[in-house]
Amino acid sequence: MKEYIRVGTEYFKEVLCPLMSGDNIKSLIKWNKATIIDDFGKDSLKVIKKYETFCTFPSHINYQREINNFYNKYEPLSYCVSEKGDWENIKLFLQHLFGKQYELGLDYLTILWKHPSQILPILCLVSVERNTGKSTFLKLLKLIFEGNMTINKNEDFRSRFNSDWAGKLIVAVDEVLLDKKEDSERIKNLSTSNHYKLEGKGVDKVEIEFFGKFILCSNNEENFIKIDDLEIRYWVIKVNPFAKENPDLLEQMRKEIASFAYHLTHRKIETQRTTRMWFTKEQIYTKALDVLVRGNRTSIEKEIEEFLIDQFCTLELDELYYTTKDLHEQLNLANIRVGKNYVSKIITENFKLEPKNSSYNFYSLDLSTMNSGKWSVYTESRKGRFYTFKRDEFIK
Repeated sequence: MKEYIRVGTEYFKEVLCPLMSGDNIKSLIKWNKATIIDDFGKDSLKVIKKYETFCTFPSHINYQREINNFYNKYEPLSYCVSEKGDWENIKLFLQHLFGKQYELGLDYLTILWKHPSQILPILCLVSVERNTGKSTFLKLLKLIFEGNMTINKNEDFRSRFNSDWAGKLIVAVDEVLLDKKEDSERIKNLSTSNHYKLEGKGVDKVEIEFFGKFILCSNNEENFIKIDDLEIRYWVIKVNPFAKENPDLLEQMRKEIASFAYHLTHRKIETQRTTRMWFTKEQIYTKALDVLVRGNRTSIEKEIEEFLIDQFCTLELDELYYTTKDLHEQLNLANIRVGKNYVSKIITENFKLEPKNSSYNFYSLDLSTMNSGKWSVYTESRKGRFYTFKRDEFIK
């Protein structure tokens, strides 16, 4: 009767569900009290272990199924972390995946293993190319953390029902495309939240402690999720294709899981914790993040940016000064049709500039010099609420 338990007033049975890989995964499913009596008799209920209710307490080193007579829903691992061993295939794979940030990647995995409740950045693996190892990385993490990781679909984040993933350590999405503002806001808020409302079908909402880490994989490098240029929660890595494909890689790494877990258990974390997400924005910065930020800009914003870059190059100046009216008129002359209010919104919200009410110099090409072989810059002194656009913020 060890496979049966009672939690609160309900009965459950622990079953082994077969997987295509040949392994089994433990699952806890509701069981009918009457069925237990039919199968084993009424007296069998007396020997079934009883718990007050559920709790979720993540741990990989000092795991406990029962905590103060509460049933811990965080899953124990099926393998033993008992001795040091070789994990060369995993090492080579992680070096391929993280590249120059390999040690940072090892720190990330070590923190997941040793400090599962620690808030971490949203890890994004991107590449337009195939055979990079993005999906293999998710499968590797699934082998390490087993039932404490789930791989979701895009629509799972848009459903209000979250009971299948809200208590997991890792919430991953393969082929992610969360292009709505509310999608990115939800993930951002959850990535730094300590509590969340658990909701299942036909069940009342329950507030739980949330410790999930998000890992997103995408073939879209530019706009798979909404993000702004001040965002500090995303660690975006562009993954290159393998030089040579190894169809047996996952199976080779599977044999090294226990040894790698031993390494994580005894490894010292090299990065000092200096922010609530452990890493600083400078440590997790990549060029792939810039690509994602640029890809999120609207077409009008890109056109305004290109216009300003063209002006910097043509006028050969380090600073340009425009009021909203000035810039709107210049854009219209360049056949960029946009409303004046929208221009103001882009300047203040996207470029993060503040106006100054004073005199300023308005620069333009002196058309009277067009036949002299070299253009001259015409300077006009104006007054108004102007913005200062700096060359080094647009041309890098």
